[in-house]
Amino acid sequence: MPEIQRLRAGHAAALLAFERENRAYFAASIPDRGDAYFARFEERHRALLAEQEAGVCHFHLLVDGDGAVWGRVNLVDVADGAAELGFRVAERVAGRGVASAGVRRVCELAVAEYGLSSLRASAAVDNAGSRAVLARTGFTHVGEVELNGRPGLRFVRELVG
Repeated sequence: MPEIQRLRAGHAAALLAFERENRAYFAASIPDRGDAYFARFEERHRALLAEQEAGVCHFHLLVDGDGAVWGRVNLVDVADGAAELGFRVAERVAGRGVASAGVRRVCELAVAEYGLSSLRASAAVDNAGSRAVLARTGFTHVGEVELNGRPGLRFVRELVG
């Protein structure tokens, strides 16, 4: 399994490679980031690091021994002891437990390092893989939501220290 690392400036090249290599795969289940994301990646990366430094987000990468990114697990919109969890893994490692392991580890960090008590997450109704990861990692379905014009499901997980 890959190591989980907090996002840092030195991850930029590997993260961009991960996003480019998996762009079509991700776009099949979630909205595409668009060409501007890739054209202005360095600027966006710096902005993410600033958000993380401010404590409003916590970004994590799943990195193998060679420094290649296998996935991302992020906590965004941190406020009042809660955050929104989002994740994605490379097509080449999908279905191998990488996403579940990463989400579990970030849930541990959410309590131990960031002092959070609950997480929210959403997944498109037709994204069976993400729904399965959320179920396996202790999230409970609490309702429906619209995700960029697509039907989705809302999940929560209460965290214990």
